[in-house]
Amino acid sequence: MSSNAVRGTGSQRWYRCARLAIIATGLAIGVAGCGGAAHSASQPAPSTDPTVAIHAVYMAPFHTKVLVDAAGYSLYVFGPDQRRAVACTATCALSWPPLTVTAGSRPRTGAGVEAGLVGVMAVAGGTDVVTYDGWPLYTYVADVSPGMASGEGINLNGGPWYLVRPDGSPLVPAGQPQLEGVAAHGTERP
Repeated sequence: MSSNAVRGTGSQRWYRCARLAIIATGLAIGVAGCGGAAHSASQPAPSTDPTVAIHAVYMAPFHTKVLVDAAGYSLYVFGPDQRRAVACTATCALSWPPLTVTAGSRPRTGAGVEAGLVGVMAVAGGTDVVTYDGWPLYTYVADVSPGMASGEGINLNGGPWYLVRPDGSPLVPAGQPQLEGVAAHGTERP
């Protein structure tokens, strides 16, 4: 591996840590204990944020496609959010930074991503948290390189964390209870 590749990796880590600190500060100040409503269909169509994207990629360890961000980092959902609000704030957001876009914009969507499932939740501070099938999306700081999924199925910061499939269903490991309101394949329970 060249010294440039190693230096780039350190820069990427520094950038992720700096980005995390900025996001966490904004969330701690503006969101602590608060949730936001998703944009409604009556609002004007938001612009696309060219720096934020959601892609579907195959992850061999899980034998399925999951969602990742523009840089290839795994995207997770948090059980306590229950498709309603951003429950991971303050200290939690230091480990699990939400995927955000500038207020009034949306992320780009790649192949395999259902654009109709992409939304946003307004939060204080001029950013919106990106949602998929109503679930706020997060990255995990322990995933230090693209393609990692070290947060899958762990119970941390008050609840379980799961990768999310392109159909919107959380990737709940066998033997673990399904999330409230979510059937085995992402559909609402009656």
